[in-house]
Amino acid sequence: MNLFDIEKIPNSEELVTILAESKNVRIERIVSAGQTSPEGFWYDQNENEFVALLQGEAVISYEDGSIRLKAGDTVLIPAHKKHRVDFTSVEPPCVWICVFYL
Repeated sequence: MNLFDIEKIPNSEELVTILAESKNVRIERIVSAGQTSPEGFWYDQNENEFVALLQGEAVISYEDGSIRLKAGDTVLIPAHKKHRVDFTSVEPPCVWICVFYL
């Protein structure tokens, strides 16, 4: 699989592909093109999440502020750190690698 071979992205949903998983780890490729978290929604995950943005630009917000990501940026989101996605670029689409682990 080539991480940049992207099939057509549905208008309303991100494209999520599980690349590998075990009992304690899951690695996903996520492709976003303008999708954001629903208004008022916050992720509150049981897992830690390492995020690498390979392509595009995005904004991840926390209860106490937000960060702008560009291609090559990474961020570690600890378990139960409430966060949301407030922006993803359309052209080019965002290509994320997310590693979820306990």
